[in-house]
Amino acid sequence: MKLSVIIPCYNGANTIADQLEALANQEWSEPWEIIVADNRSTDNSMAIVKQYQERLPNLRIVDASARQGQPYALNCGAEAAVGESLAFCDADDVVGPCWLVAMGQALSKYDFVACRFDTEKLNPPWLSKSRANPQRNGLKQYTYPPYLAHAGGGSLGVKRYLHQTIGGFDETLPFLHDTDYCWRLQLAGTELHFVGDAVMYIRYRETLRGIYRQARNYAEYNVLLYKRYRPLGMPPLSWKTGLRAWLKLAKRPQRILSLEGRARFLWQFGWCMGRLQGSIKHRVWAL
Repeated sequence: MKLSVIIPCYNGANTIADQLEALANQEWSEPWEIIVADNRSTDNSMAIVKQYQERLPNLRIVDASARQGQPYALNCGAEAAVGESLAFCDADDVVGPCWLVAMGQALSKYDFVACRFDTEKLNPPWLSKSRANPQRNGLKQYTYPPYLAHAGGGSLGVKRYLHQTIGGFDETLPFLHDTDYCWRLQLAGTELHFVGDAVMYIRYRETLRGIYRQARNYAEYNVLLYKRYRPLGMPPLSWKTGLRAWLKLAKRPQRILSLEGRARFLWQFGWCMGRLQGSIKHRVWAL
């Protein structure tokens, strides 16, 4: 088996059919499989997955219910995989045309890769425009403070032996386990390569509450990563930078009249709150 596509799933009934339909339309001459790791789903998402097994004979469901959380489900899927390489996808995203071929060819050349993100196809304009897409034309650049490049977990491809070598995803990180994964592999000497020909259509959270909570969670765990990676070469943060972020936020109330403006404001407000909460929780100054 050349490639195993891993899809962690928790209650993905509303979206997983879109992902499986897109995968069913992929063409590649090499043998490959799909593994859906069921992480305690209580909806009919697994029934939907089973409906695709006739069209996708190498589609399997594995039990990932022993522990709640995406990193655990990802690791369960990888453990069940038999492919030489692994490609990770999210149940609420959609692979683009030729994604499989592009990722498969890239993994024949490189050990660790990430595809391109498109945030416009699956999201209304107000939502896609409310924040930048840092993985549109290259890898995500970690700039606060400057550190190693990284990529979203639903875009990654890696040789299976490397995944096993570093112990997979850190299951203690409910958020940013993908960033941590990218950094650990790079610190171990494996370069991360961008695959511009492979596209993943990304689905954002559409509720204002969901936007705020996601930003807050990401920011809080950014603080934890800062604490972990400071001894590994991450530069120190200046307290002035965090203060400027709060001051900038205070000047934005007049911009929340539009839906796009509210989404942008709540993302930035959630980010500031998450940095504050993370600094308190993890006992490190990282606003």
